[in-house]
Amino acid sequence: MNQYQITVLAGGQGSEREISLRSGAAVAQALTHLGHVVTEKDPGQTGWRLPQNTEVVFLALHGEYGEDGQVQAHLENLCVPYTGTGVNGSRLAFDKQLAKDTFLASSIPTPKGIKVRQGDPVPESIDGPWVLKPARQGSSVGLQLPETAADWDAALNAASAEGEDVLCEERIIGREITVGLLADEPLPIVEVCPKEGTFDFTNKYTEGATEYICPAELPADREETIRQLALDAFRAVEGRDFGRVDMMLDGQLNPYVLEVNTLPGMTETSLLPKAAFADGIDFNSLCGRMVELAMKRN
Repeated sequence: MNQYQITVLAGGQGSEREISLRSGAAVAQALTHLGHVVTEKDPGQTGWRLPQNTEVVFLALHGEYGEDGQVQAHLENLCVPYTGTGVNGSRLAFDKQLAKDTFLASSIPTPKGIKVRQGDPVPESIDGPWVLKPARQGSSVGLQLPETAADWDAALNAASAEGEDVLCEERIIGREITVGLLADEPLPIVEVCPKEGTFDFTNKYTEGATEYICPAELPADREETIRQLALDAFRAVEGRDFGRVDMMLDGQLNPYVLEVNTLPGMTETSLLPKAAFADGIDFNSLCGRMVELAMKRN
């Protein structure tokens, strides 16, 4: 394996800063173990610059200024290769309304949804219960689940606190799954089973709050349908190299794509590494593979 001068970007300014720093530390350790020369840099600090000897950037950022294409555009201007999806794909996937519009245009099944803002009434076009989530935040940041019209205002206010535009979706009742992708290949499906409530920010990042089943127990034909749908959704938003597609399965195991995460968590217990491990790829090898995929474009 080639050895590179790698800068790991982690931290940033958003609500997922601490999670990003954890991802960055794990990635830096893995890449160092593989023999690369690694520097960690936090782009949340004013006036940050890449070390002059940087050959490739590993993006371990989450949320705004990380997943939304801004950092990617900056690195493109510097002509420095970086891991993961490009500028336009990052922008499309990060904005939940743009992503949903893209899914619909590509005939990819996704829950019915509409954009709302603080003060808006319950939408007549979508029956409750609902899912409310900020349109441009990480996958579980600001997630609210109003059951009835009486819950609507408080839930919308809470979601709006994380961003002006909020996506309201019909709630699919069933099983929550996620499909990781690596080098244009779907990895084993992970079923996400919170012990209480839903897979919100707290359950996502609290140790022991959620059980993960990988590979998920599904009929073979349904598994193949889901894996292909994940690949279709990833390609629809111009995903590149690796990512994660979150879905819900209804009572008949029909899949609905919720969103595409182009920079999923990268600690050893994160969902994409879990799926890779189930496919025989350990964490160090996964990080090294991501770097090699970036360098192939250089």
